[in-house]
Amino acid sequence: MLETLIPGAIVRHPRHPEWGLGQVQSVIGNRLTANFEHHGKVVININIVTLDVVDDGDGA
Repeated sequence: MLETLIPGAIVRHPRHPEWGLGQVQSVIGNRLTANFEHHGKVVININIVTLDVVDDGDGA
């Protein structure tokens, strides 16, 4: 799954669906920065939170 967490990928935060879709801005080590449509920019430790990657079939 980590190979899909690249800049430009569209993700959802499983604990915060109200944030909407997010676009990955950068991944450095275990820190991922994503910009969510209803929450803004967030830095996430991907060792703790597993983001759901949205593919074309998920309606992104």
